Amino acid sequence: MFSFIKQLNADAQESSANADVTASQKAPEATAHDDFDWSVDKRNVAHYSQAEKEKYDAVYESTFKAVTDGELVTGLVVGVTKTDVVINIGFKSDGLVSLNEFRDLAGLKTGDEVEVMVVEKEDRDGHLNLSRKQARITRAWERIVEVHKTGEVITGTVTSKTKGGLIVDVFGMETFLPGSQIDVKPVTDYDQFVGKTMEFKVVKINEAIKNAVVSHKALIESDIEAQRVEIMSKLERGQVLEGTIKNITDFGAFMDLGGLDGLLYITDISWGRISHPSEVLKLDQKLKVVVLDFDDEKKRISLGLKQLTPHPWDILPETVVEGSVVKGKVVNIEDYGAFLEIMPGVEGLVHVSEITWANTPINAKEFFKLGDEYEAKIVTLDKEARKMSLSIKQMSEDPWSTIENKFPEESRHEGLVKNITPYGVFVELAPGIGGMIHISDLSWLKRFNHPSEYTKVGDKIDVIILGIDKENRKLQLGHKQLEEDPWNALQDTFAVGTTHQGTITRKDDKGASVQLEYGLEGFAPNRHLAKEDGKTLGVDETAEFMVIEFDRNEKRIVVSHSRIWEQTKIEEKETARKEAKAESDKTKKAVKNLQSKVEKATLGDLGALAEIKEKLKQEEKGDQ
Repeated sequence: MFSFIKQLNADAQESSANADVTASQKAPEATAHDDFDWSVDKRNVAHYSQAEKEKYDAVYESTFKAVTDGELVTGLVVGVTKTDVVINIGFKSDGLVSLNEFRDLAGLKTGDEVEVMVVEKEDRDGHLNLSRKQARITRAWERIVEVHKTGEVITGTVTSKTKGGLIVDVFGMETFLPGSQIDVKPVTDYDQFVGKTMEFKVVKINEAIKNAVVSHKALIESDIEAQRVEIMSKLERGQVLEGTIKNITDFGAFMDLGGLDGLLYITDISWGRISHPSEVLKLDQKLKVVVLDFDDEKKRISLGLKQLTPHPWDILPETVVEGSVVKGKVVNIEDYGAFLEIMPGVEGLVHVSEITWANTPINAKEFFKLGDEYEAKIVTLDKEARKMSLSIKQMSEDPWSTIENKFPEESRHEGLVKNITPYGVFVELAPGIGGMIHISDLSWLKRFNHPSEYTKVGDKIDVIILGIDKENRKLQLGHKQLEEDPWNALQDTFAVGTTHQGTITRKDDKGASVQLEYGLEGFAPNRHLAKEDGKTLGVDETAEFMVIEFDRNEKRIVVSHSRIWEQTKIEEKETARKEAKAESDKTKKAVKNLQSKVEKATLGDLGALAEIKEKLKQEEKGDQ
């Protein structure tokens, strides 16, 4: 009340002084009551001089706190209404703050102290403008900047989901939590985190716009790193650890060892062969493994599973000895043979020479298939070197020991074409028994550039046993010998000089092959393919050919087309020559007769005789 009265007196004195100044300046005319002393109020309060007024104003102003815009101050709640909170900060007037800014303070009452920011000491209406929200944001930002420097772990509440992440309330200020910083594992469902209170680290701040980015993943990674360092410090080769399968690849499986990752290579999973780790391992499967090797700098750990059990070669059953019969599965195939796994981690090699008793070449990759099972006899066994050789053919009796009984010479059989080479056809007559038909023994009449022109692998073919090489396990087979040699009967039909119709089947730089009657094939050199009009016979062209050579032993016949028309010209020329010679002989005879009749020649007779002689000379020249 005192301050209010003082203010009124001051205002009255100021008005009186202003009035005196104005009166003196304007000098108005005298009016009634001009002698009234306006400086004295009705309550007879004493008048203050200007000096006293300034003195008392200074004392009055010193009773209030000095504040500036943007300053954070502590105020006292002096009143609470339905909409606002009245706060006294020691200034000359109280400030009003919206009750909404105190929603986080349940049970706010008169007498409570709160921190607010002075937004404006005096707005256009003369009111003191305060804000608790701005005060909280400022304090929150100061703390956020501090924890960003120190790396301190803070607690925040996820308030909402936004594009690319979450909004987190930290110290009353909104910060951004990117989706990639929620967890070490990818997160797709952000809604599950809304409303949760979690721990974070401030990983990035922007002073200009007062924006902060927080991370929960950084805490997990720091924990994992701490665990990794602890585990690595205690790690030893041969140490057995328990881990969980977290990822499976073609080359192995990654295991979580409790904050540290290790790799279990596919070759260290099982003593036996496996094509993919998923055959024996599953995701999230827990198992014990042994540390094979590790690198402190690169933080790599190589693990083993099979090493926890003895090597199968070290615990071979007593029944596995040389000469015993075992059963195995084909796990690998090479050009030289196949490997059979008789038990996990124990394999034996079946060499191509031990597949069959036959001496013909065998392709192991065509004979075996992965996964097939075979019974085999153990031929050699070396436990120290962990090697074993197996034999499939020794599971049966050697058929070559009694080959003459079933496959004597000159006997005829049906066989299966197993392989074809440029020089012959390999035929199997029985398992382990076979031989080769040379390309020259396929046909009496045709010459083949390659046996595949006559037969193919998988075809059945009739053969005759020409010879037996028991020592080298080979049979000499023939096919054309099943029939008589037709060349003996064709010798007269295709005698030299005879003509036959033929068709050119193929040509090369030396000549052409000509298909003749009875399946016979002849050869025509290039110079014998010329036609009478100067052109040359081509493939698939049919013409007359003359036999100019027939060799029964070499099974060779040479023919010529040009010889036919050349022979015709020769014969025509010979006929003309003979006719000219006959005419000449006739003339000579006439002259001789005439000479014998004329005893004395006249001049006219002599002239006629000279003409006849000249004619004879001309005819003789023509014959030559």
